[in-house]
Amino acid sequence: MTSARPKLVLASGSPRRLALLEQAGIKPDFLRPANIDETPGKGEIPRTLATRLARAKAEAAFRAAQRDSETAGAYILAADTVVALGRRVLIKPEMMDEAAASLRLLSGRAHRVFSSVCLFTPKGSYRQRLVESRVRFKKLSDDEISAYLASGQWRGKAGGYAIQGLAGTFVVKIVGSYTGVVGLPLYETVRMLEGEGFPITFGWLGG
Repeated sequence: MTSARPKLVLASGSPRRLALLEQAGIKPDFLRPANIDETPGKGEIPRTLATRLARAKAEAAFRAAQRDSETAGAYILAADTVVALGRRVLIKPEMMDEAAASLRLLSGRAHRVFSSVCLFTPKGSYRQRLVESRVRFKKLSDDEISAYLASGQWRGKAGGYAIQGLAGTFVVKIVGSYTGVVGLPLYETVRMLEGEGFPITFGWLGG
């Protein structure tokens, strides 16, 4: 006999966020990436941007879920990660020269990573957390930058790097949440889900 577990929708197409949830023994029932405009507003600071985008993704996914009999009544989880130098938001580069520019800005300096998580409950209420982490990069040589660009691991990553990949060798120090820098702060995410009645340990027995 099996007991029912509430359904969970991850409003993201990020394999990193999915892998982090699975690390915690949580397997989303549905992946429903929310397609929203992620352009920063004029003068919008990084922490505000991350918070706004995570909520916008969650709201869009919640509305879509309510229209689908499979996902109606599910928990909706969304997140957004912003890399910043001071008040400057570093984009997710689409071109190699954009990634190169980001890496040169980060070289030898400390930057901040803001990860916001937003959870909509089946009743339509929501909770949200913002996690700030500080990351310092070593001084990068031209050869290191060129080799990293050739790896392709910068594609689609905030700030042009993925800390869980080769760029982990660039990190001198991190203060905050490693999983937050990857894209989903696990501690805060799990506490939010637990606090809203989602059974975190449901899937552990099969793991």
